[in-house]
Parts: sequence; C-alpha cells; structure tokens
Amino acid sequence: MALAQQTDILLLDEPTTFLDLAYRMDVLDLLQSLNSEGRTIVMVLHDLNHAARYADTIVALRGGQIVAQGTAEDIMTAENIFQVFGLRSTIVPDPVTETPMCVPIGRGGARRTKISANPNGHAQDQSRQLHS
Repeated sequence: MALAQQTDILLLDEPTTFLDLAYRMDVLDLLQSLNSEGRTIVMVLHDLNHAARYADTIVALRGGQIVAQGTAEDIMTAENIFQVFGLRSTIVPDPVTETPMCVPIGRGGARRTKISANPNGHAQDQSRQLHS
C-alpha cells in the first residue's frame, strides 16, 4: 500500500522482518531503486549488515538516545557495537560491497572457528576458548 501511494517519503519499520532471505534482498533492492529515483526512505533495520550495505546514513540508538550517526564506515565499529549492544564483535569488509560488516563474537565462551580439512580430506573442528 505504501508504494501504491507514490509518496515522496517512505517511513518503514522493519520492512524485511519475517521475510525469507531472497525476499529481504528484493525489498531492499527495490527501496534502493526508489531512493535512486528521488524518494526519501527512512527505515528501522535491526540487521546491521543490511543497514551498512544499503543505507546512506545510519543512526545507532541505545535506550532511545543517539549513540552515533553517520555513514556505515563511521558507525560500524567494534566500539559502537559494544556500546549499543554490549557485544564484542569484529568488523570486516563485506566481500560483495566492501561496506563494513559486523561479525558478532558474543559475550564469551567456547566458539567454533573455521572448519578445515586435515591431510586425509576429513573436516576437523578447530574450537577455541575466547577470553575477554
């Protein structure tokens, strides 16, 4: 309905919630296209990586207060992620867009790292304990 009204501004609250991954990407691609045609899009997204990939400006909030505002490169830092969510993370370049991508580490405990093949071709789990 919002698109059919052809308004100049769209205000969207979690427009991709409960959508399968392909439909999420379709919605975000459509919104990006509408934005490039001149429509203003304001939306709430809790998927940080989608926000970093699609948003021109990001506003990070905690408890209703602005923690940081700016481009994805400005906002997506391990320090800001910790301040907003209380989670340790690492920020890496998105392999598709090179925008920042958040990889949450979590609050601690054993974590699996990568699976690698041993010399006989069988995968082996390389787990390690993370320390604060």
